[in-house]
Amino acid sequence: MKNVDNVDKLPNDRYKKFIRQHVFGAMNVQRCDSEIRTRRITGSQDDNSCKEVNTFILANNKQVKAVCTGGGTRRPENRDLYISNKPFPVVTCTLISGERHPRCEYRGHRSTRRIVVGCAGDRPTHFEEGVIV
Repeated sequence: MKNVDNVDKLPNDRYKKFIRQHVFGAMNVQRCDSEIRTRRITGSQDDNSCKEVNTFILANNKQVKAVCTGGGTRRPENRDLYISNKPFPVVTCTLISGERHPRCEYRGHRSTRRIVVGCAGDRPTHFEEGVIV
């Protein structure tokens, strides 16, 4: 059994968490509440708080992973961050009410942006931001 304290430290676990929290090709603005609840996305692992903002990238795992392996450009200010060379459609879910999971309510907004992700080797492990195009 894994030590819970080390769950997000291993690159493969961090990649799986990134995919669970940020990659969903069929996402739409009406599904923010249900997807965040189903995927148990919280503000902190320890306190079950509502996450203020969560972004879903409307793509498949392979398309997002490509940002780390040639489909993105390394950011000069941080060598672990890559900006996608092409824009992705995204749904950004912003908390409108609630403090603790599962009583979190979100409003969704769809846009198209170049995404910035943190990479561990060839895998995305952190969603940094989106750059509006």
